[in-house]
Amino acid sequence: MSTPDLVSIVISIYNRSDALIRVLQGLAAQDDLGFEIVIADDGSTLPHQLAVQKAAQELGLPLSYVWHPDVGFTLARVRNLGVSAARGAYLIFMDGDCVPETDFVRRHRQLRAPGCFVNGSRVLLSAALTEAVLAGQTQVFGQSAGYWLARWWAKDANKLTALLRLPDGAWRKKPGFRWRGIRGCNMGVWRADFEAVNGFDESFVGWGHEDADFVLRLHNHGVVRKNGFCATEVYHLWHPVSSRAEEPANADRVRQRQQTLQVKADIGYLECRNHGEILVNRWR
Repeated sequence: MSTPDLVSIVISIYNRSDALIRVLQGLAAQDDLGFEIVIADDGSTLPHQLAVQKAAQELGLPLSYVWHPDVGFTLARVRNLGVSAARGAYLIFMDGDCVPETDFVRRHRQLRAPGCFVNGSRVLLSAALTEAVLAGQTQVFGQSAGYWLARWWAKDANKLTALLRLPDGAWRKKPGFRWRGIRGCNMGVWRADFEAVNGFDESFVGWGHEDADFVLRLHNHGVVRKNGFCATEVYHLWHPVSSRAEEPANADRVRQRQQTLQVKADIGYLECRNHGEILVNRWR
């Protein structure tokens, strides 16, 4: 049973505890603390798991940890497992290398609305700034406009939208399915809508487009996209590009499904729960 006003933040990770620790620091600094954290681990090694546990305890964050063996890039599966451990009526999906601003949860809460999902936004950081963040030489949340103007001028940040806070309004809603700009690394959705489409489709393996498929099926279910730029930006730490060998096949599957009215995932959240492959550790 879900808790009505609790927001569940489901963070997917794989062997990047250094980046996730910075994400957890950003969550610890939120001005809205009505949330829980679920780490959805796609097979990280034990040292990374222990590093996350230590950071969560030091920061005093309520945190659940879901892990399954490393069998390749299975982001859809691990996100479904994360939701299995979540208790909130509203879900926010994040990647473990996306550091939130201090009002991230509050802005997501303000933008949520019945019949909508929130498509968040991100600011891409350079390799140099990422290295400084991971080394603890700087932090990116809670900084001034001057800081970000300097970072943008130095090409350490690709845009300045994190400086702006635009209000909610009908202009944020975008009816119809739009592939461009879908951000599985920053997305808010009602749990009821997530369950109605059977979550992410685990038949998508390898990098690419499991989030587009999820959004397409939400659209077929009647859920409207609501853009969260200039409100919900996260700071995306740089990393080498993952293998994209499966991207063309995954993209073709989404294009094929655009010709249908499919709502439910072929292999999704329900199957994940029934398989009983979930291991939860709750740390405080």
